[in-house]
Amino acid sequence: MRYTPSSPDERAEMLKHLGVGSASELYSDIPEGITLKDRLKLGGGLSEQELMRHMKGLASLNRTGTSFLGAGCYRHHIPAAVKHIISRSEFYTSYTPYQAEVSQGVLQALFEYQSMMCELTGQEVCNATMYDGSTALAEACVMAHNITKRDGILVSDTLHPHYLEVLRTYCEAGGLKLTVVESDDGTSRNLKPTGETAAVVVQNPNFHGCIEDTDALTAKAHKTGSLLIGCVVEATSLGILKPPAADITCGEGQSLGNPVSFGGPSFGFLTTSMEHVRRMPGRLVGETVDVDGRRSYVLTLQAREQHIRREKAASNICTAQSLCGIAAAAYLALLGPAGLRAVALNSHRNAVYLSGRLGRLKGFKLAYKHPFYNEFLMKCPAGTYERIIGAGMTPGLRVGNDLMLFCTTEVHRKADLDMLAEALK
Repeated sequence: MRYTPSSPDERAEMLKHLGVGSASELYSDIPEGITLKDRLKLGGGLSEQELMRHMKGLASLNRTGTSFLGAGCYRHHIPAAVKHIISRSEFYTSYTPYQAEVSQGVLQALFEYQSMMCELTGQEVCNATMYDGSTALAEACVMAHNITKRDGILVSDTLHPHYLEVLRTYCEAGGLKLTVVESDDGTSRNLKPTGETAAVVVQNPNFHGCIEDTDALTAKAHKTGSLLIGCVVEATSLGILKPPAADITCGEGQSLGNPVSFGGPSFGFLTTSMEHVRRMPGRLVGETVDVDGRRSYVLTLQAREQHIRREKAASNICTAQSLCGIAAAAYLALLGPAGLRAVALNSHRNAVYLSGRLGRLKGFKLAYKHPFYNEFLMKCPAGTYERIIGAGMTPGLRVGNDLMLFCTTEVHRKADLDMLAEALK
Protein backbone atom coordinates (compact mmCIF):
# COMPACT_ATOMS: atom_id res chain seq x y z
CA MET A 1 0.00 0.00 0.00
CA ARG A 2 1.24 3.47 -0.84
CA TYR A 3 -0.90 5.13 1.82
CA THR A 4 -2.17 4.24 5.28
CA PRO A 5 -4.79 6.95 5.81
CA SER A 6 -6.57 7.85 9.04
CA SER A 7 -9.72 9.97 9.17
CA PRO A 8 -10.23 12.96 11.54
CA ASP A 9 -12.63 10.80 13.57
CA GLU A 10 -10.03 8.04 13.90
CA ARG A 11 -7.36 10.54 15.00
CA ALA A 12 -9.74 12.03 17.57
CA GLU A 13 -10.51 8.54 18.89
CA MET A 14 -6.80 7.76 19.28
CA LEU A 15 -6.11 11.04 21.08
CA LYS A 16 -9.06 10.41 23.44
CA HIS A 17 -7.75 6.93 24.21
CA LEU A 18 -4.34 8.43 25.06
CA GLY A 19 -5.94 11.09 27.27
CA VAL A 20 -4.61 14.11 25.37
CA GLY A 21 -6.50 16.94 23.70
CA SER A 22 -4.35 17.42 20.60
CA ALA A 23 -1.47 15.90 18.66
CA SER A 24 0.82 18.74 19.82
CA GLU A 25 0.42 17.54 23.43
CA LEU A 26 2.18 14.32 22.40
CA TYR A 27 5.35 16.39 21.96
CA SER A 28 5.09 18.39 25.19
CA ASP A 29 8.35 16.90 26.52
CA ILE A 30 10.36 18.25 23.57
CA PRO A 31 12.14 21.56 24.42
CA GLU A 32 10.29 24.62 23.11
CA GLY A 33 13.32 25.96 21.24
CA ILE A 34 13.58 23.06 18.81
CA THR A 35 9.90 22.49 17.95
CA LEU A 36 8.48 23.59 14.60
CA LYS A 37 6.14 26.56 15.05
CA ASP A 38 4.86 26.94 11.49
CA ARG A 39 3.36 24.39 9.13
CA LEU A 40 5.70 22.85 6.58
CA LYS A 41 5.57 24.67 3.25
CA LEU A 42 4.57 21.69 1.17
CA GLY A 43 2.16 23.44 -1.16
CA GLY A 44 -1.16 22.00 -2.29
CA GLY A 45 -1.93 18.33 -2.54
CA LEU A 46 -1.31 16.25 -5.64
CA SER A 47 -3.29 13.48 -7.21
CA GLU A 48 -1.70 10.03 -7.15
CA GLN A 49 -0.85 10.29 -10.84
CA GLU A 50 0.73 13.74 -10.41
CA LEU A 51 2.68 12.56 -7.37
CA MET A 52 4.08 9.53 -9.21
CA ARG A 53 5.18 11.75 -12.10
CA HIS A 54 6.83 14.16 -9.63
CA MET A 55 8.69 11.34 -7.82
CA LYS A 56 9.92 9.83 -11.10
CA GLY A 57 11.23 13.27 -12.07
CA LEU A 58 13.17 13.49 -8.81
CA ALA A 59 14.52 9.96 -9.28
CA SER A 60 15.78 10.86 -12.75
CA LEU A 61 18.17 13.37 -11.15
CA ASN A 62 20.04 10.58 -9.36
CA ARG A 63 23.44 9.57 -10.67
CA THR A 64 23.46 5.93 -11.70
CA GLY A 65 27.03 5.75 -12.98
CA THR A 66 29.65 3.17 -12.03
CA SER A 67 30.78 3.21 -8.40
CA PHE A 68 34.27 2.42 -7.12
CA LEU A 69 33.31 2.88 -3.48
CA GLY A 70 33.64 -0.07 -1.09
CA ALA A 71 35.19 0.44 2.36
CA GLY A 72 32.88 -1.96 4.17
CA CYS A 73 29.78 -2.04 1.94
CA TYR A 74 30.01 -3.85 -1.41
CA ARG A 75 27.84 -4.02 -4.52
CA HIS A 76 27.60 -7.57 -5.91
CA HIS A 77 25.15 -9.17 -8.31
CA ILE A 78 22.33 -10.85 -6.38
CA PRO A 79 20.43 -13.66 -8.14
CA ALA A 80 16.72 -12.85 -8.52
CA ALA A 81 15.79 -16.03 -6.66
CA VAL A 82 17.28 -14.64 -3.42
CA LYS A 83 14.67 -11.89 -3.15
CA HIS A 84 11.92 -14.35 -4.08
CA ILE A 85 12.99 -16.74 -1.31
CA ILE A 86 13.19 -14.14 1.46
CA SER A 87 9.86 -12.63 0.33
CA ARG A 88 8.04 -15.79 1.39
CA SER A 89 5.82 -14.89 4.33
CA GLU A 90 7.18 -17.62 6.61
CA PHE A 91 10.62 -15.99 6.34
CA TYR A 92 9.99 -12.25 6.25
CA THR A 93 7.47 -12.27 9.11
CA SER A 94 9.72 -14.30 11.41
CA TYR A 95 11.42 -12.80 14.41
CA THR A 96 12.98 -14.68 17.33
CA PRO A 97 11.44 -18.21 17.20
CA TYR A 98 10.42 -18.51 20.84
CA GLN A 99 8.14 -21.41 19.92
CA ALA A 100 10.77 -23.42 18.11
CA GLU A 101 8.42 -26.32 17.43
CA VAL A 102 6.29 -24.15 15.11
CA SER A 103 9.23 -22.47 13.36
CA GLN A 104 10.80 -25.46 11.62
CA GLY A 105 11.24 -23.75 8.23
CA VAL A 106 13.00 -20.72 9.70
CA LEU A 107 15.13 -22.86 11.99
CA GLN A 108 16.19 -25.14 9.13
CA ALA A 109 17.12 -22.12 6.98
CA LEU A 110 19.22 -20.72 9.83
CA PHE A 111 20.80 -24.15 10.42
CA GLU A 112 21.80 -24.22 6.74
CA TYR A 113 23.16 -20.67 7.08
CA GLN A 114 25.24 -21.67 10.10
CA SER A 115 26.58 -24.74 8.27
CA MET A 116 27.65 -22.69 5.24
CA MET A 117 29.35 -20.01 7.35
CA CYS A 118 31.30 -22.71 9.20
CA GLU A 119 32.41 -24.12 5.86
CA LEU A 120 33.46 -20.67 4.65
CA THR A 121 35.35 -19.69 7.78
CA GLY A 122 36.84 -23.09 8.61
CA GLN A 123 35.28 -23.04 12.08
CA GLU A 124 33.11 -25.60 13.88
CA VAL A 125 30.15 -23.57 15.08
CA CYS A 126 28.31 -20.40 14.04
CA ASN A 127 25.51 -18.46 15.72
CA ALA A 128 22.25 -17.44 14.06
CA THR A 129 23.49 -13.99 12.94
CA MET A 130 24.26 -10.75 14.77
CA TYR A 131 23.47 -7.08 14.16
CA ASP A 132 26.37 -6.21 11.85
CA GLY A 133 30.11 -6.67 11.41
CA SER A 134 31.18 -4.03 13.93
CA THR A 135 29.05 -5.35 16.80
CA ALA A 136 30.00 -8.93 15.91
CA LEU A 137 33.65 -7.92 16.37
CA ALA A 138 32.93 -6.12 19.64
CA GLU A 139 31.00 -9.13 20.97
CA ALA A 140 33.89 -11.39 19.91
CA CYS A 141 36.25 -9.27 22.02
CA VAL A 142 33.92 -9.51 25.02
CA MET A 143 33.80 -13.26 24.40
CA ALA A 144 37.63 -13.43 24.41
CA HIS A 145 37.66 -11.49 27.68
CA ASN A 146 35.23 -14.00 29.22
CA ILE A 147 37.36 -16.95 28.02
CA THR A 148 40.80 -15.65 29.03
CA LYS A 149 39.74 -13.54 32.06
CA ARG A 150 42.05 -10.81 30.71
CA ASP A 151 41.22 -7.18 29.92
CA GLY A 152 43.54 -6.21 27.07
CA ILE A 153 42.28 -5.85 23.47
CA LEU A 154 45.03 -5.25 20.89
CA VAL A 155 44.25 -3.90 17.42
CA SER A 156 46.05 -2.22 14.53
CA ASP A 157 44.98 1.05 12.94
CA THR A 158 44.43 -0.99 9.76
CA LEU A 159 41.07 -2.02 11.26
CA HIS A 160 38.03 -0.34 9.67
CA PRO A 161 37.61 3.00 11.51
CA HIS A 162 33.87 2.46 12.10
CA TYR A 163 34.57 -0.92 13.65
CA LEU A 164 37.22 0.71 15.82
CA GLU A 165 34.69 3.30 17.05
CA VAL A 166 32.18 0.61 18.04
CA LEU A 167 34.90 -1.45 19.71
CA ARG A 168 36.09 1.59 21.65
CA THR A 169 32.53 2.16 22.95
CA TYR A 170 32.23 -1.48 24.08
CA CYS A 171 35.62 -1.35 25.79
CA GLU A 172 34.87 1.87 27.65
CA ALA A 173 31.53 0.52 28.87
CA GLY A 174 32.89 -2.91 29.78
CA GLY A 175 36.12 -1.90 31.46
CA LEU A 176 38.35 -3.39 28.75
CA LYS A 177 41.70 -1.83 27.85
CA LEU A 178 41.90 -1.10 24.13
CA THR A 179 45.34 -0.55 22.58
CA VAL A 180 45.56 0.69 18.97
CA VAL A 181 48.97 0.14 17.33
CA GLU A 182 50.07 2.30 14.41
CA SER A 183 51.00 0.50 11.22
CA ASP A 184 54.17 1.39 9.33
CA ASP A 185 53.59 -0.72 6.21
CA GLY A 186 49.82 -1.08 5.83
CA THR A 187 49.60 -4.34 7.82
CA SER A 188 49.24 -5.48 11.44
CA ARG A 189 52.77 -6.86 11.80
CA ASN A 190 53.57 -4.44 14.68
CA LEU A 191 51.04 -6.07 17.02
CA LYS A 192 52.84 -7.49 20.08
CA PRO A 193 50.51 -9.19 22.58
CA THR A 194 51.48 -9.61 26.23
CA GLY A 195 50.31 -11.71 29.14
CA GLU A 196 47.54 -9.14 29.73
CA THR A 197 46.12 -9.40 26.21
CA ALA A 198 42.78 -11.19 25.85
CA ALA A 199 42.43 -10.76 22.09
CA VAL A 200 44.50 -9.75 19.09
CA VAL A 201 42.17 -8.37 16.39
CA VAL A 202 43.16 -8.63 12.73
CA GLN A 203 41.00 -7.57 9.78
CA ASN A 204 41.74 -9.58 6.64
CA PRO A 205 41.80 -8.12 4.03
CA ASN A 206 42.38 -5.03 6.14
CA PHE A 207 40.97 -1.53 5.69
CA HIS A 208 43.85 -0.61 3.35
CA GLY A 209 43.01 -3.61 1.18
CA CYS A 210 46.16 -5.53 2.17
CA ILE A 211 46.07 -9.25 2.90
CA GLU A 212 47.43 -10.06 6.37
CA ASP A 213 49.68 -12.94 7.45
CA THR A 214 47.20 -14.33 9.97
CA ASP A 215 49.26 -17.50 10.56
CA ALA A 216 52.16 -15.46 11.97
CA LEU A 217 49.85 -13.26 14.04
CA THR A 218 48.04 -16.30 15.47
CA ALA A 219 51.36 -17.79 16.53
CA LYS A 220 52.24 -14.51 18.27
CA ALA A 221 48.91 -14.46 20.10
CA HIS A 222 49.04 -18.08 21.22
CA LYS A 223 52.57 -17.64 22.61
CA THR A 224 51.13 -15.29 25.22
CA GLY A 225 47.90 -17.22 25.78
CA SER A 226 45.86 -14.64 23.82
CA LEU A 227 43.13 -15.38 21.30
CA LEU A 228 43.29 -14.28 17.67
CA ILE A 229 40.07 -12.71 16.36
CA GLY A 230 39.88 -12.66 12.57
CA CYS A 231 37.54 -9.96 11.25
CA VAL A 232 36.30 -10.35 7.65
CA VAL A 233 34.55 -7.27 6.26
CA GLU A 234 34.38 -8.41 2.59
CA ALA A 235 32.92 -11.91 2.94
CA THR A 236 33.25 -12.85 -0.75
CA SER A 237 37.03 -12.84 -0.23
CA LEU A 238 36.56 -16.26 1.40
CA GLY A 239 35.82 -17.56 -2.09
CA ILE A 240 39.57 -17.54 -2.86
CA LEU A 241 41.40 -16.59 0.36
CA LYS A 242 42.21 -19.05 3.11
CA PRO A 243 40.09 -18.14 6.18
CA PRO A 244 41.97 -16.32 8.97
CA ALA A 245 43.82 -18.72 11.26
CA ALA A 246 41.74 -17.46 14.16
CA ASP A 247 40.21 -18.66 17.41
CA ILE A 248 37.11 -16.57 16.61
CA THR A 249 36.17 -15.50 13.08
CA CYS A 250 33.60 -12.74 12.77
CA GLY A 251 32.62 -9.95 10.44
CA GLU A 252 30.12 -8.49 8.01
CA GLY A 253 27.95 -10.64 5.76
CA GLN A 254 26.38 -7.90 3.60
CA SER A 255 28.26 -9.06 0.48
CA LEU A 256 26.47 -12.40 0.62
CA GLY A 257 23.11 -11.75 -1.02
CA ASN A 258 22.28 -8.41 0.60
CA PRO A 259 22.11 -5.15 -1.38
CA VAL A 260 23.95 -1.95 -0.48
CA SER A 261 20.61 -0.15 0.17
CA PHE A 262 22.07 3.10 1.54
CA GLY A 263 24.09 1.13 4.10
CA GLY A 264 21.68 -1.46 5.46
CA PRO A 265 20.24 -3.61 6.75
CA SER A 266 22.99 -6.18 6.80
CA PHE A 267 24.10 -8.80 9.29
CA GLY A 268 27.08 -9.84 11.35
CA PHE A 269 28.43 -13.37 11.66
CA LEU A 270 30.45 -15.00 14.43
CA THR A 271 32.05 -18.44 14.24
CA THR A 272 34.38 -20.31 16.57
CA SER A 273 35.40 -23.79 17.75
CA MET A 274 33.21 -26.10 19.83
CA GLU A 275 35.62 -25.47 22.70
CA HIS A 276 34.25 -21.93 23.05
CA VAL A 277 30.63 -22.53 22.10
CA ARG A 278 29.24 -21.77 25.56
CA ARG A 279 30.87 -18.36 25.52
CA MET A 280 29.27 -17.50 22.18
CA PRO A 281 26.69 -14.67 22.20
CA GLY A 282 23.27 -14.88 20.57
CA ARG A 283 21.40 -18.03 19.53
CA LEU A 284 22.46 -21.33 18.01
CA VAL A 285 20.18 -23.59 15.97
CA GLY A 286 20.82 -27.34 16.20
CA GLU A 287 19.52 -30.49 14.51
CA THR A 288 17.83 -33.29 16.43
CA VAL A 289 14.93 -35.75 16.09
CA ASP A 290 11.38 -35.47 17.44
CA VAL A 291 9.46 -38.11 19.44
CA ASP A 292 8.68 -39.95 16.19
CA GLY A 293 12.33 -40.04 15.12
CA ARG A 294 11.91 -37.40 12.39
CA ARG A 295 14.63 -34.86 11.75
CA SER A 296 13.82 -31.52 13.39
CA TYR A 297 15.48 -28.29 14.49
CA VAL A 298 15.69 -26.54 17.85
CA LEU A 299 17.32 -23.57 19.49
CA THR A 300 20.12 -25.60 21.04
CA LEU A 301 21.90 -22.74 22.78
CA GLN A 302 20.55 -19.34 23.81
CA ALA A 303 23.23 -17.56 25.81
CA ARG A 304 21.36 -14.27 26.00
CA GLU A 305 19.73 -12.45 28.84
CA GLN A 306 16.12 -13.02 27.68
CA HIS A 307 16.51 -16.79 28.07
CA ILE A 308 18.80 -17.33 31.06
CA ARG A 309 19.74 -15.57 34.26
CA ARG A 310 21.08 -12.15 33.30
CA GLU A 311 24.34 -12.52 35.24
CA LYS A 312 25.10 -15.71 33.27
CA ALA A 313 24.31 -14.26 29.85
CA ALA A 314 27.19 -14.11 27.36
CA SER A 315 25.67 -11.03 25.75
CA ASN A 316 22.73 -8.66 26.10
CA ILE A 317 22.11 -8.54 22.34
CA CYS A 318 18.41 -9.33 22.17
CA THR A 319 17.76 -10.02 18.52
CA ALA A 320 19.42 -10.99 15.26
CA GLN A 321 19.32 -10.23 11.55
CA SER A 322 17.80 -13.56 10.63
CA LEU A 323 16.21 -12.51 7.33
CA CYS A 324 19.53 -11.12 6.07
CA GLY A 325 21.20 -14.34 7.16
CA ILE A 326 18.63 -16.40 5.26
CA ALA A 327 19.35 -14.21 2.21
CA ALA A 328 23.02 -15.15 2.60
CA ALA A 329 22.11 -18.84 2.82
CA ALA A 330 20.04 -18.57 -0.36
CA TYR A 331 22.84 -16.68 -2.13
CA LEU A 332 25.50 -19.23 -1.16
CA ALA A 333 23.28 -22.18 -2.05
CA LEU A 334 22.45 -20.72 -5.47
CA LEU A 335 26.09 -19.91 -6.31
CA GLY A 336 27.68 -22.97 -4.79
CA PRO A 337 31.45 -23.20 -4.19
CA ALA A 338 32.36 -22.72 -7.86
CA GLY A 339 30.06 -19.71 -8.21
CA LEU A 340 31.42 -17.97 -5.12
CA ARG A 341 34.97 -18.63 -6.31
CA ALA A 342 34.08 -17.06 -9.68
CA VAL A 343 32.69 -13.97 -7.93
CA ALA A 344 35.86 -13.64 -5.86
CA LEU A 345 38.23 -14.24 -8.78
CA ASN A 346 36.48 -11.70 -11.01
CA SER A 347 36.42 -9.12 -8.19
CA HIS A 348 40.15 -9.63 -7.65
CA ARG A 349 41.07 -9.62 -11.35
CA ASN A 350 39.20 -6.35 -11.87
CA ALA A 351 41.12 -4.77 -9.00
CA VAL A 352 44.45 -5.99 -10.40
CA TYR A 353 43.59 -4.63 -13.84
CA LEU A 354 42.40 -1.25 -12.53
CA SER A 355 45.41 -0.79 -10.23
CA GLY A 356 47.67 -1.48 -13.22
CA ARG A 357 45.87 1.02 -15.43
CA LEU A 358 45.90 3.74 -12.77
CA GLY A 359 49.49 2.99 -11.76
CA ARG A 360 50.66 3.88 -15.26
CA LEU A 361 49.13 7.36 -15.04
CA LYS A 362 51.21 10.33 -13.94
CA GLY A 363 50.86 11.07 -10.23
CA PHE A 364 49.22 7.72 -9.33
CA LYS A 365 50.99 5.09 -7.25
CA LEU A 366 49.95 2.15 -5.06
CA ALA A 367 50.40 3.05 -1.40
CA TYR A 368 51.60 -0.49 -0.52
CA LYS A 369 53.09 -3.43 -2.39
CA HIS A 370 51.27 -6.12 -0.41
CA PRO A 371 48.86 -8.52 -2.12
CA PHE A 372 45.25 -7.30 -2.12
CA TYR A 373 41.83 -8.77 -2.84
CA ASN A 374 39.37 -6.32 -4.42
CA GLU A 375 40.39 -3.02 -2.79
CA PHE A 376 43.64 -1.09 -3.00
CA LEU A 377 44.91 2.20 -1.60
CA MET A 378 46.28 4.54 -4.24
CA LYS A 379 48.21 7.80 -3.93
CA CYS A 380 46.45 10.27 -6.23
CA PRO A 381 47.13 13.80 -7.48
CA ALA A 382 44.95 16.71 -6.37
CA GLY A 383 41.58 16.93 -8.10
CA THR A 384 41.14 13.16 -8.58
CA TYR A 385 37.90 13.00 -6.61
CA GLU A 386 36.35 15.92 -8.51
CA ARG A 387 37.37 14.52 -11.91
CA ILE A 388 35.71 11.17 -11.20
CA ILE A 389 32.53 12.93 -10.07
CA GLY A 390 32.63 15.09 -13.18
CA ALA A 391 32.84 11.98 -15.35
CA GLY A 392 29.57 10.70 -13.86
CA MET A 393 31.10 8.01 -11.64
CA THR A 394 31.33 7.50 -7.88
CA PRO A 395 34.93 7.72 -6.59
CA GLY A 396 36.56 5.49 -4.05
CA LEU A 397 36.86 6.58 -0.42
CA ARG A 398 39.20 9.47 0.29
CA VAL A 399 41.68 8.49 3.01
CA GLY A 400 43.64 11.54 4.09
CA ASN A 401 44.72 14.24 1.64
CA ASP A 402 46.22 12.25 -1.23
CA LEU A 403 45.00 8.66 -0.81
CA MET A 404 41.93 6.97 -2.26
CA LEU A 405 40.64 3.45 -1.55
CA PHE A 406 39.35 1.99 -4.83
CA CYS A 407 37.07 -1.06 -4.91
CA THR A 408 35.96 -3.40 -7.70
CA THR A 409 33.65 -6.41 -7.71
CA GLU A 410 32.41 -8.82 -10.35
CA VAL A 411 29.76 -6.29 -11.50
CA HIS A 412 32.43 -4.05 -13.06
CA ARG A 413 33.06 -4.51 -16.78
CA LYS A 414 36.40 -3.87 -18.44
CA ALA A 415 34.76 -0.87 -20.13
CA ASP A 416 33.95 0.62 -16.69
CA LEU A 417 37.55 0.28 -15.57
CA ASP A 418 38.89 1.76 -18.81
CA MET A 419 36.43 4.66 -18.55
CA LEU A 420 37.78 5.56 -15.11
CA ALA A 421 41.38 5.40 -16.30
CA GLU A 422 40.57 7.55 -19.35
CA ALA A 423 38.83 10.14 -17.16
CA LEU A 424 41.97 10.44 -15.01
CA LYS A 425 44.55 10.66 -17.81
